[in-house]
Amino acid sequence: MKTLFIALVLLFFVSGSVSSQNIKVPSIGSKAPSFTAKSTMGELTFPNAFGNSWKILFSHPQDFTPVCSTELLELANMKSDFDSLGVMIAVISTDDLNQHNNWKKHLEEINYKSHGKQKINFPLFEDQRHTVAKMYGMIHGAVSTSRDIRGVFVIDSENIIRSINFYPKELGRNMHEITRIVEALQRSDSEQVVIPANWNEGDDVMVSYRPYTEQQLVMNPKIADNYYNLGNMLWFKKGGK
Repeated sequence: MKTLFIALVLLFFVSGSVSSQNIKVPSIGSKAPSFTAKSTMGELTFPNAFGNSWKILFSHPQDFTPVCSTELLELANMKSDFDSLGVMIAVISTDDLNQHNNWKKHLEEINYKSHGKQKINFPLFEDQRHTVAKMYGMIHGAVSTSRDIRGVFVIDSENIIRSINFYPKELGRNMHEITRIVEALQRSDSEQVVIPANWNEGDDVMVSYRPYTEQQLVMNPKIADNYYNLGNMLWFKKGGK
């Protein structure tokens, strides 16, 4: 009996170890893990079904919770902002599709912050078996072994993960900060610049090195009008243009 007890204990710890090893946050710069699941907009494969757009995958701890509800209402209200950035939204939690549909219906009857009633025009994926949660490292065992943490995965048009953020369950996400992240990444890509702290659209951006040579300056003195530097290392491009 004692031998059986020890064997069961060892099996418990080994299985727990294997389970934890299956939960791994993908790296920034890696391909977004692909999955197919039922959603409030039918069965979809993420991220492929979203085409060449940028994508943001939001994970939620649970449907019908107060903080999650405000987040979805803010996302619905700001959908045009995400659309203007070429971003498609997907939401996932470990609740089932029936629960998602009921939650969606309930939220669409609420006039939050006097924005008027909002349609939830983005899919809510189910993940009852935690398949996607493990794939994206959304289960943080110190908080819950069955519910997702609040995750935000920003994925570009090539399906590369560009930004990952996690939030505690008691803290709602700032959707304006999330659009700022996309704006910054898109500006960095399009102009080969880097983005300073607290940057907002229209602010000066930075370059990683001196943006012109002495010879270029002699040939075109006006080139210096677009840049300035602070010390030897901080070179800025004016106006973010």
